[in-house]
Amino acid sequence: MYVGRFVVVGPEVGAYRVSSRSFPNREITARDEALTVGPTEDAPETDNPYVSYNCLRVVETPTGETAAFGNGSHVDPIAEKLELGYPARDALAECLLALDYEKDDYDTPRIAATIGGDGEAMIATVRKDALLVETVDEPTLVATYEKDAPESYAFDAENAADAASEAYGLEFEHAVCAAGVARTADGFETAIENGE
Repeated sequence: MYVGRFVVVGPEVGAYRVSSRSFPNREITARDEALTVGPTEDAPETDNPYVSYNCLRVVETPTGETAAFGNGSHVDPIAEKLELGYPARDALAECLLALDYEKDDYDTPRIAATIGGDGEAMIATVRKDALLVETVDEPTLVATYEKDAPESYAFDAENAADAASEAYGLEFEHAVCAAGVARTADGFETAIENGE
C-alpha cells in the first residue's frame, strides 16, 4: 500500500517518513536547529515547492523542550509558535489551518506531530475536508494518503535511532528516508535513516 509521507507518534517517541513515487531522490540532513528534507546531489532539478523543508525541530518552550515534526514548511511556524508559548494544540491547529493542504495535483494533506517535554504528544492533519488535532496516549499514525485520519498503530521504538529505522522499514511502499525523535532524561535525541 502507498500511503505517502507519514508521521507516527507516541507519548515518548516519534518518527516521520518520506515515501515518494514522484521525488525519490531525497535525503534528510542534520542542520543546526532542524532535520531537513532535500534533494540528493544526483536528483533532477525541480521547482516543486514541496520537495525541500525542515521536517523536525526541537525548540525551547516556556515549559521545556518540545519536538515538532511533519511533512512540509508548516513545521517551522509550528515550532516558532511553540517557542512563543502557544499550547501544542493551538500551534498545530493555527498553522495547519493557515497553510492548509498542499495545492498540488493530489490535494495532499499536511501532517504534523509534537512531543512535549511534559510527555504530552499530539498528532494533526489538515486535508481538503477536515482539520484534525488529537492528543495521543498510544502510538498513532497519520499519512498523506489512504491513512489520512489519525489511527492507533503498533510502533515499538524506544529511542530515536530505532524510531527512524522502524519507520523506514515499515511495509508501506516507496520508502525514501526517515527521521526519529525521542524524549530522554536529558532532553530530546534525533536520528536519521536515509536508506542505502
